[in-house]
Formats: sequence, C-alpha cells, structure tokens
Amino acid sequence: MSIIHRDIKTSNILLDDRLTAKVSDFGASRGIAIDQLGVTIAIQGTYGYLDPEYYYTGRLTEKRDVYSFGVMLVELLTRKKPTGYVPSEGVSLVAHFMLLLNQDRLSEILDSQVSQEAGNEAKEVAAIAAMCLGMKGEDRPTMRYMETKLQGLQSVENIVKSDPELEEVLVRLRRRTFERSRDNADKEGHSNSRRYSMEEAMLFSASLQR
Repeated sequence: MSIIHRDIKTSNILLDDRLTAKVSDFGASRGIAIDQLGVTIAIQGTYGYLDPEYYYTGRLTEKRDVYSFGVMLVELLTRKKPTGYVPSEGVSLVAHFMLLLNQDRLSEILDSQVSQEAGNEAKEVAAIAAMCLGMKGEDRPTMRYMETKLQGLQSVENIVKSDPELEEVLVRLRRRTFERSRDNADKEGHSNSRRYSMEEAMLFSASLQR
C-alpha cells in the first residue's frame, strides 16, 4: 500500500521544537495498492505545486508527491511562492527556475542570503530539485532516493568541515555534477538523476580514507 499525500506544500510542513519536519493535512491523501498505482482519479492539489502529468492525465502514481517536493525545494532556494509568481518572462516559478538553471544563470533567481550562506550547497540542492521536476513521472527519482541524497549531502558537509583539503575535492566534484545535471537538462528538457563517474567516486573515496 502506497500513501500519496496529493497536496505537499510548504504550508503543510510543520516543525517541532527540535526543528524536525512533520507532514500535516492528509485530507486529500489516498492509499493506493501497489497493483493499482496509475489509476485515474479526480484532480486534487494546490496550483503551483501540482504535478503537470497528474493534472493532464489524472493518473495517480507515487511520483505525484515527488514533483511537489521539488517545487518546495525551489521555494526554499528562491524564497518565492509558486502561487501568484509573475516574473518579467511571464512563466511559472518552476519554469523560470529550470530555464535559468539550464542556462547556468541560477544565481539570478536564488535568494541572496541563501546564495551567500549555502554557497555550492545551493547548486547541489538545485540539481536535486531539477531531478524531482521531470515532466514525466517515470523520469523522477523516488522519495527514498531523494532522502538518501539529501542526507548524504549533509553527511559529507560535516566531514569536510574539519579538512580543508577534502573541501577542495568536494568543490571539484560538485562542479562536475552540477554541469552534468545542467547539460542533461539541456538535452532532454528536464534534469534526471546523474551519478559520479567511477573515477570521481574513487577520487573522493580515497580522500575520505586519508
């Protein structure tokens, strides 16, 4: 049985006294048996966070919430609400974000404080958001994968804080990963998951073992 929330958005994410995120408002959620994923049902959700594939087809899959999660990451990076967003280009927040990401102009839409304090981490999170925002659900990663990806990013940050040499290695890997994510988005119209090459993985692994 898969539980699909159908209305993931920042206002439905609550923080406890330890700043642990809790998902709230399951009024629109549906429990779908594994063999029934992809069934067609009435559209429900919030404009701006709504998965376009779900909107046009009515097919409910576990990737529905992944898209909304990607929108939330964009909202956190830009500090702009996807609802009512009207840039000079006249496109949605997500479309504007993806356009600038693909053109290597991410800094133009990032919130200045986020850009200053997060640095290269912001680019990595942007690449993760792009994975979630694939137009086709089948091209998006699972939420489990995204959880592992974000936890890995946090773990690596904690390791390199105590070793300046490792930080230099990480910067190189980030740059390559970000460039590949952007190049892939240019070719396919959206960004898919990209992994480090074997050479890069060995380089980083060797550095961690010193």
